[in-house]
Amino acid sequence: MSSRTPIRPSSSGADRWFGIKTQLHAKLVNSLTPDQLRSLKKEGVRETIGVVFERIIKEENIPMTAPERERLIEEVLDEVFGLGPLEALLKDASISDIMVNGFDSIYVERAGRVVETNVRFKDQNHVRVIIDRIVSNIGRRIDDSSPIVDARLPDGSRVCAVIPPISLIGPVMSIRRFGKKLLTTEDLQRNETLTTGMLDFISGCVEARLNVVISGGSGSGKTTVLNTLSRFIPEEERVVTIEDTAELQMQQAHIVRLETRPINIEGAGAITQRDLVINALRMRPDRIVIGECRGPEALDMMQAMNTGHDGSMTTTHANSARDAFSRLETMVMMASSAIPDKVIRQMLASAVNIVIHCARLADGTRKLVSISEVTGTDGETVHMEDIFVFDREGLGKSGKVIGKFRATGYRPECNERLKAYGVHLPDSVFTELQEVKD
Repeated sequence: MSSRTPIRPSSSGADRWFGIKTQLHAKLVNSLTPDQLRSLKKEGVRETIGVVFERIIKEENIPMTAPERERLIEEVLDEVFGLGPLEALLKDASISDIMVNGFDSIYVERAGRVVETNVRFKDQNHVRVIIDRIVSNIGRRIDDSSPIVDARLPDGSRVCAVIPPISLIGPVMSIRRFGKKLLTTEDLQRNETLTTGMLDFISGCVEARLNVVISGGSGSGKTTVLNTLSRFIPEEERVVTIEDTAELQMQQAHIVRLETRPINIEGAGAITQRDLVINALRMRPDRIVIGECRGPEALDMMQAMNTGHDGSMTTTHANSARDAFSRLETMVMMASSAIPDKVIRQMLASAVNIVIHCARLADGTRKLVSISEVTGTDGETVHMEDIFVFDREGLGKSGKVIGKFRATGYRPECNERLKAYGVHLPDSVFTELQEVKD
C-alpha cells in the first residue's frame, strides 16, 4: 500500500463486491453442518469455497478475472477465520496502528505518519460483528450497558473498541500493534531514539535497581522503552507485571503476568490494578512492573518502591518529566486525600529515582527527549536534574526533525550506587554530544 492516501473505490463498485462476498459467505455457511463449521480449518476449507464460488459465478453469470476470484476467496476466508477487511492490514508489518472511524473510514499509522486507506467494511453491523469476535475470544463483553472495552489479539496487539450510544458514528475501534520482532537496543540506536551513552546509563540504572518512571504521550514509545529496559533485569530475579490489557513483552523466564478484570454483567467482580499491586506484594517479587500507572494504584506502587521492591518500573502519560511527577502526586491523592501534599511529595521523591520522557516528533520518529534524576524536595518544590536532553533545532528539507542529543554535564547522585553494583561509566558519558541530521 502506498504511503499516499489511496483512492477509494466507487460506492457502486464496493457495494457490488460486498454483495458477492456476502452471498458467497452465506452459501458456504449454509452448505456445511454445525459440526463441520466448528472443526473448520483455513487450509482445508479453501477447496470448499472454490467449489461454492464457481457455482455462484455460473448461476449469477458474474464476469470476474482470475485475480479477482483469488482475492474474493481470500477475503471470505478472512471473514470466516479472521477479522475480515482488517486482516490485510494486520499482515502488513510496517503498520503500527489501525484506526477504524466508522465502517467506511479506516486509517493506519506507518513510519509514524497517519494515512487513510481504501479498506472498508460493508456497513456498521459488519464492524460490530468483528468487534464481538475479538471481545468474545478473551471472555470480555461489549453491549449497551458496557459500550467500551479494552481487549487484545492473539499476537498481543491492543484493541480499544467503542459502540453506540457512546460513539456517535457507529462502532469504532483502534488497534495498537506490536511487531513480531522485538526492537533491540541496536535498533533503537539505529533509529536515533537514544545515544550509546544514554543506553549505558539507563541500563546501569536497571541493573543497580533504581526505580524508573517512563513518561510520554500516546504512541510515544513508552512501552517499547519499558520492554527494552526489562532486558537488563537479571535472570534470577522474580518479576511481577500488572496491566489493564496485557501488552508487555518481557524477556525474563521467572515472570508472573497479572491482568485486571472489568465488572461482570451483574455489576460486580472487578479486579483493579490497585487490587493486583496489593496482591503482588504477597507474591515475593523482586521487582514490580506496572504497564501504566493511571489511578490510585500509584500509592501502593510508591509504597512498594519504598519498602524493599526497588528496581520497579512503570509508565504514565505526561507532557514532560516534571508533569509526570505532578501526575503521580495527583494519582496518590486519588487513593487517599488524608495524606498531606508535602508528605506525598517527599514519599514520591524518595521512591522515584529516574524519570525518562519519550516523545513522538513531527516527522513520526520517537526519541528519548530527556532523562532526569529526582534529587529530593525543598518545601513545595521537587528537585529534578536533567542528565540527558534532546534539543530540537528545526525541520530538514525532507521533513525530518534535526537536533542533537546532549549530556547536560550534570553528574547524577545515583552514579555512586551504579558503581556499587559494578556499573562504571566513563566521565565522557555525561559530556557527550550527538547530532541528528537530515
